[in-house]
Amino acid sequence: MRKKVLLGITTTFGSDWKEKIKEIKKLKLKEVAFFLTCLNKKEREEFYKLAEETEVKAPFVHLRSDMNVAELDYLIKVFKTKAFNIHTQREEFALEYDLSKYKKQIFVENVLLGFSEKEIKEFGGICLDISHLERDRLSHKKRFKHDIKIIERNFIGCNHISAVADEAEMDERTGKPEYTRHFLKDLSEVDYLKKYPLSYFSDYIAIELENTLEEQLKIKERIIKILNSKSKV
Repeated sequence: MRKKVLLGITTTFGSDWKEKIKEIKKLKLKEVAFFLTCLNKKEREEFYKLAEETEVKAPFVHLRSDMNVAELDYLIKVFKTKAFNIHTQREEFALEYDLSKYKKQIFVENVLLGFSEKEIKEFGGICLDISHLERDRLSHKKRFKHDIKIIERNFIGCNHISAVADEAEMDERTGKPEYTRHFLKDLSEVDYLKKYPLSYFSDYIAIELENTLEEQLKIKERIIKILNSKSKV
């Protein structure tokens, strides 16, 4: 199976990214995904300095809106990044700089607005967050049906995978029930992946969780088992 499942270093408020970088050495990891959305420029500089010391590669990176072309140049040169993702430019996190140099390597994620096919075609394709898709199936039926049609017609360049819980919590931003989690409590919380065809999974599948990298190794095994079962069908 060519698809690559990458452990992820998240930078959300509940994630100790410095400790995760230490784990890279401890676990002798060669590749991880970087989720840099909660780090400002100064914090990213510290992140990169520490990550460089591990000699790890980052085939996939979640961009932050204040990144410029020089920073992408650096990620590609030093960490051998192949794919990036962004949020839709129709939300508050629009890119501040022209990144058209790398538009074919940048993929648009499904977030709180449905996909815009016009926008997707301005970049390399779709970053399919399958946990977001499952959330929409459970509580945003109209958006789910809309996005499925667009997914079927467009290239998927990368994926995010988070946990999906059995019970929802109310999302303060939307006032809607939220099933997705960035911390996995039980391995069964990735079993929703069984619902989706192998064609929805790209060559770069990044685990977006606050769990330690050691814990993510077990999550990765579970995901690979699910993917392998699909490839045999």
